[in-house]
Amino acid sequence: MSSIGVSIVREYERGVVFRFGRLRGVREPGLRFTVPVADRLRKVTLRTVTMPIASQQVITRDNVSINVAGVAYFRRVDAVKCIVEIENVQAAISQIAQTTVRNVVGRSSLDDVLSDTETLNESIKEILDRTTERWGVLVELVELKDIELPQSMQRAMAREAEAEREKRGKVIAAEGEALSAGKLAEAADVITDHPIALQLRNLQVLSEIAIERNSTIVFPAQFLDSVRDLGAFVAQESAAPRHRSARPATERTDGAPVPA
Repeated sequence: MSSIGVSIVREYERGVVFRFGRLRGVREPGLRFTVPVADRLRKVTLRTVTMPIASQQVITRDNVSINVAGVAYFRRVDAVKCIVEIENVQAAISQIAQTTVRNVVGRSSLDDVLSDTETLNESIKEILDRTTERWGVLVELVELKDIELPQSMQRAMAREAEAEREKRGKVIAAEGEALSAGKLAEAADVITDHPIALQLRNLQVLSEIAIERNSTIVFPAQFLDSVRDLGAFVAQESAAPRHRSARPATERTDGAPVPA
């Protein structure tokens, strides 16, 4: 219909009119009329465009070779500049995005690329936004979506992560042992001050064993006390003969003096 001077500009588009090659203005959405043969209307979409950034090999600052891919979101905000200032704005943004990603990632270390991706995304977006501003384009978002590491680096990182987990496990186990030892020492002090507490604890353990195993257990609760009493009795009996043999010979067992 543009050949007869009638064009339809959609809501998400703007129409740029050239008359004999000279800019005549921008047409808003709706039914628009132009001069046949003399005018040429070019439509520019203002919707956000999703543009993938092709994967490329990048060497980081610490000399690690990785493959990085991303995605960029941009939209045209000035219909005139998108046509007048540059021939193919989308191809230009694609090329400058790949170059910017390579430069920004190349100035960063591998740890920064893996752990601080948001900062890299923001840096790439700011550089692209400054570059594309004169083209009438606004870069809304840039994301690094795929970072591929060499197999050797993946194995090294896996070993490092495993060693770190083992270290944390050993530290936690050591802390648990230290805490357990402290509590046992406190319990020993309490039992020392209150000997009956040990007997109560023995009874509690026996009760728990009986419940779990459903069995009858005979335990000589006073065995240790009996052993101590027996030892004391033996010691006392051993000392008695020595005491009797040490008495003087002039004294009889009934207390009367022995005649000379």
